[in-house]
Amino acid sequence: MTDAARARAWIAGCAVAFALAAVTLPLIGPAPLDPARIWAREEPDWSILIHLRLSRTLLGLFGGAALGLAGSLFQSMLREALATPYTLGVSTGASLGAVAALAMGWHLVAGVSAVWFGALAGAALVLVIVVGVAAPNRNVSVFGLLLAGIACNSVCAALILLIHGLAGMSESFAIARWLIGSLDAVDYLPLTIYIGTVVALALAIMHRARQWNLLAVSEAWAATRGTRVTRLLFGGYASGSILAATTVALTGPIGFIGLVVPHLVRTRVGVDDRVVMPCAFLMGGVLLAACDALGRVVLAPAEVPAGAITALIGGPYLVWLIRHRTA
Repeated sequence: MTDAARARAWIAGCAVAFALAAVTLPLIGPAPLDPARIWAREEPDWSILIHLRLSRTLLGLFGGAALGLAGSLFQSMLREALATPYTLGVSTGASLGAVAALAMGWHLVAGVSAVWFGALAGAALVLVIVVGVAAPNRNVSVFGLLLAGIACNSVCAALILLIHGLAGMSESFAIARWLIGSLDAVDYLPLTIYIGTVVALALAIMHRARQWNLLAVSEAWAATRGTRVTRLLFGGYASGSILAATTVALTGPIGFIGLVVPHLVRTRVGVDDRVVMPCAFLMGGVLLAACDALGRVVLAPAEVPAGAITALIGGPYLVWLIRHRTA
């Protein structure tokens, strides 16, 4: 089998897994659903499937896909195997905005969920700060983005701890629960907007996969091949940040998807981003949606948040990865 045929086979296999997850995972839950009642649209099975489990599964599929793709993108941009969607600070900024909204007891801002609004506002603020610090003269480098992102990440994390400590009891409980990261049923209008945003950004990122391959070698190498490095870095940072920030706004800070999935994909398909990025996108969605489905049944009728399941998977993997890199 040629390399091109092998790449197409991997992408097709991941796409099949994504489609199967979309069909089967909504049926998994603490209460079994009767297929005959669903087919006849009888209650409560029909409403449970459509209004609760299906929207939640779609959020998991596209949320995990966004995090998997963002992780793959940042690892190529920064040439750092341990880079994640949280490395450059925007996801932590989104968490800070959401935590601030919860601490203030806000519910709606201009008709939009205050948590979503706060998360997007916090992410936008950090995005502007990082770009302003890393590129004062419109010349940006990977090193500058990395340093500015790490600095903002540290400051935002400290502010989250401070706000959490000063919040009242009920607000503190809400903040602690949100920071674990979980999936909930979402109305189809915001879910459709979110899915459309993720798909559009994913297509734009994957369209430049050849340039990400060049940048993964070095900035100088990419420049000598005709790549506009500064423009590419700006576009990549903005696209990856929007993917991560919008996902955090809807799900909370779910970790390890953007670290584990790209690495697992690379061990199977190699380092070519033309294959890695589509596979990371698809398998990131499968992993998060599957973790959410597992959390619904493992301690039923109680639920284990998806963020806790991904941490239990990603933590041991990170330990193994560090030992492997230092061996």
